[in-house]
Amino acid sequence: MKEKIVKTNEIGLFTESFGCEKNPAILLIAGATVSMLYWDAEFCQKLSEKGFFVIRYDNRDVGKSTNYEPGSTPYDIVDLTHDAISILDGYKIAKANFVGISLGGLISQIASIKYVDRVSSITLISSGPWGDSDPTIPEMDTRILDFHGKAETVDWTNEDSVANYLIQGAELMSGRKQFDKQRSEKLIRAEFKRANNYISMFNHAALQGGEEYWNRLSEINQPTLIIHGTDDKIWHFKNSAVLLEKINGSKLITLDGTGHELHFEDWNKIIDGITQHITNNKRMNE
Repeated sequence: MKEKIVKTNEIGLFTESFGCEKNPAILLIAGATVSMLYWDAEFCQKLSEKGFFVIRYDNRDVGKSTNYEPGSTPYDIVDLTHDAISILDGYKIAKANFVGISLGGLISQIASIKYVDRVSSITLISSGPWGDSDPTIPEMDTRILDFHGKAETVDWTNEDSVANYLIQGAELMSGRKQFDKQRSEKLIRAEFKRANNYISMFNHAALQGGEEYWNRLSEINQPTLIIHGTDDKIWHFKNSAVLLEKINGSKLITLDGTGHELHFEDWNKIIDGITQHITNNKRMNE
């Protein structure tokens, strides 16, 4: 594992890489409010051992990347998409396979349209369409909204207060698979300790932009893999059917009983799925 800060236009993006730089590149893009640690180092290592050069990184306002004053979001989702491309530039990578979870999946969709020549394939985990969805699909579970409403009761400068609250949130977002409280708490405390400005993560809640790429999923020509849990309370599982319909040739891997999470029990299925997805794409282009 190697650390590197990629700087572009006064923005510093903290990254870590795994594996041999000569191997096909995978860029892991995390969801809103979480740092690159959401992609567990062991997960990244296992993925790199399949023959890939794996990069994980902190989006703006999380971890050790550039952050702004809480309540200020002087960037939009297209800027975050450009950040992903800047990381490829920083590593001198011409093209990469984008793997995004939740918000990271939306960024991957925009990147595949805006930067066609830089994206080899995309994998969308626990995400939805950057465009109109089926209006009959349930929106975010009201229990999640109620939970977020309790954020004002948390002392965000106190690690224990933050951990106790966010552990409850992680359990709420989990599915029917056994919730690993110890692993969740370890991640939360690690993110709290390493962040330049922990509460800046809430700036992601005001993220806007990207209208020019809305409802253009039919233009995505890169091979697309969709991975979605049946018990996702953030992006309902039925959104996977919308993605399948709108992105030509896309394929689905269903994670039975999984919520809005990167569950340890699913690692092998996800890693094997991504490996096959990228390998098949490479063979088709040879």
